[in-house]
Amino acid sequence: MAKNENIINGVVQTEEELKQYNYLNLGPTHPATHGIFQNILKMDGEIIVDAQPTIGYIHRAFEKLAEHRPYYQVTPITDRLNYCSSPINNIGWHMTVEKLIKAEIPKRVDYMRVIIMELARIADHIICNSVIAVDTGALTGFLYVFQWREKIYEIYELICGTRLTTNIGRIGGFERDFSDDVWRRIQEFVDEFPAALKEFEKMVMRNRIFMDRTIKVGPISGERALAYGFTGPNLRAAGVDYDVRVMSPYSSYQDFDFIIPVGTNGDTYDRFCVREEEMWQSLHIIKQAMQKMPSGDFKGDVPEFYLPPKQDVYNTMEGLIWHFKIVMGEVHVPKGQVYHSVEGGNGELGFYLVSDGGRQPYRLHFRRPCYIYYQAYPEMIKGAMLSDAIITMSSMNVIAGELDA
Repeated sequence: MAKNENIINGVVQTEEELKQYNYLNLGPTHPATHGIFQNILKMDGEIIVDAQPTIGYIHRAFEKLAEHRPYYQVTPITDRLNYCSSPINNIGWHMTVEKLIKAEIPKRVDYMRVIIMELARIADHIICNSVIAVDTGALTGFLYVFQWREKIYEIYELICGTRLTTNIGRIGGFERDFSDDVWRRIQEFVDEFPAALKEFEKMVMRNRIFMDRTIKVGPISGERALAYGFTGPNLRAAGVDYDVRVMSPYSSYQDFDFIIPVGTNGDTYDRFCVREEEMWQSLHIIKQAMQKMPSGDFKGDVPEFYLPPKQDVYNTMEGLIWHFKIVMGEVHVPKGQVYHSVEGGNGELGFYLVSDGGRQPYRLHFRRPCYIYYQAYPEMIKGAMLSDAIITMSSMNVIAGELDA
């Protein structure tokens, strides 16, 4: 008989089979999961032996809803994916439709979009990294930077009237040009936020408690990350320098000089550091866009997606017809299929659009990075402590709205 075997009722059993495991239901409404996630954890004391994630608690059938709405009414649906950086979702969808209808977009619109998307990326990373700090007990750092997320939301509010779910912009550009107050607020943000970001980093990045709680916690190799289909900061933290803004430039990102931060270990600490550096790079991109802002219009020549001036609606038949067609969603687009992706706050957000020539999408599929990350979660937490499972999930930046779609 082998050393680690026992005979019970004539049946040889290993010590593994004799162990008594506990099963812990982590979620779906546990406050530490920061979202509606359920994980059934198989526990050997405090050690996670296995994990079974469950999704679908807030599934809202976005892709099916899009099949019953005119193209411009799909924009508010994209808000509810990663709602921590919804302007990136909005603009990504607009660029997908523009690709289908072959619209020519002014350079000024590209630069304005870059500014908004990079502000959204900073807001997204503020939430993710400050929550990682909270999960290690550092609530003060959260307070240092979270007020700056509010300042970004105030900029959104000046542009489009909303804050969290923005519905920002239009197919073809923006609904109006940025006001002087908007430009002033953006300039104030890029001037003043660096001091708060440095203060946050000084508090946590070399803090011994924070480092002990994050280094070698929830690691994944570059090879395994690629096998799962990782993108964004989670992939770059594992040592793979893939960024959609560089590999497949859109919205004139090729005009800007910035660095792609890359980690080595793919652990929670590397994911934190990559997002920190990305915030600095986003600030650098915004400064460049403001310095090089081209002149021109705030929208492309796509009248089928822009309400005509009220003066035309009241006094011309053409203006009245266009107003009616747009409001009632009677605008048709060409037949075809396109795929367009953008570098979202937490990875490559893609839109696969199929048009049959009607006024709404025939099929629309969202490539949601969170849905891909969450498949790797059990592998990343096996053998870890229960407390490590919480902080690993936070560092992956899994957003429930995008996960379930």
